[in-house]
Amino acid sequence: MLKHCLLGLLLTATTFMSYAQEAQDTNSTDENTAYIIDNLYTFMRSGASKDYRLLGSVDAGTKLTVLSGEENGFIKIKDDKEREGWIETKFVTKTAGLKQQYQVLSDEISNIQENLRTAQIKLPQLQEQNQALTDQNLQLSEQIAQLKATLQQERAQKESVSAQEKRQLLTYGSAIAFLGLFLGIILTIVLSRRKRYEGWA
Repeated sequence: MLKHCLLGLLLTATTFMSYAQEAQDTNSTDENTAYIIDNLYTFMRSGASKDYRLLGSVDAGTKLTVLSGEENGFIKIKDDKEREGWIETKFVTKTAGLKQQYQVLSDEISNIQENLRTAQIKLPQLQEQNQALTDQNLQLSEQIAQLKATLQQERAQKESVSAQEKRQLLTYGSAIAFLGLFLGIILTIVLSRRKRYEGWA
């Protein structure tokens, strides 16, 4: 539930941020772009005066291209139907009307919905990839644990062998020392007796 709420808030925030930026871009278009003000329609004439014949009407919010400067309270424009004519300046504004703003907002919502559908399609694939990476990480962790255990066993074996070698060296050293002492005693006795025999002779 919380996930859906956060997604809705994010969607709303993104929509209005995009809409604000788009509206700003719309209002900052080149100086030849203008709009018929909202809540009315006006007439297009063949010249810069009400004395000229009517060419038709232009709906509120219609996007215009300004073709010339003001003349007698009229400006020459081209409407969204590619018609050229003159309309009263007081009915023209540089700010996009509700019609244009609604279109911008509708386009933004359509884009967001399309992005959401794309994300929903990709979500299962991403979940599968995430699961595969999780399984791979688990396997690697198990391999690392096995390697650590093997290293510990090898270290313990080396320490055991080293201790045995030290004990053997100590035993051999003790035996050699004892043998040397024994031989020294025997040699001393033999030499002592030999000197004694030589003295008698």
